[in-house]
Amino acid sequence: MIKGISHIGVAVDDLEKARAFFKENFSLPVSDRESFGELHFSFIPLEGTDIELLQSTTLDGQIAKFIKKKGQGIHHMAFEVDDIQAELDALKGKGVKVINEKPYRNAHEDLVAFLHPKSTFGILVELIQKM
Repeated sequence: MIKGISHIGVAVDDLEKARAFFKENFSLPVSDRESFGELHFSFIPLEGTDIELLQSTTLDGQIAKFIKKKGQGIHHMAFEVDDIQAELDALKGKGVKVINEKPYRNAHEDLVAFLHPKSTFGILVELIQKM
């Protein structure tokens, strides 16, 4: 069952510039920079839904490819779920195309999996089960 929107991922060229922009212009708290795989990222915690700023560390990383094709901006929307495997199985049973057949652990040890944008009206959807 979907509990709500966990976060909205935003692809940026320069994480430090993006962090400073949101701090200085909107007086928003921004988490420290973290790294995971080919990504540097920070969260802007908001009531109910966070914003995740994402920067690729490689020229051929997923975020770098996204920015090259579409420019900086919203990359994905993450729905928090109670049971990620049950959600994946139910969605696959309804014909929704998934990117990840099985969930995997993210940098915070939560379980995540992605749905293909071709099945979700052009939106890359992340499912997340917080541990």
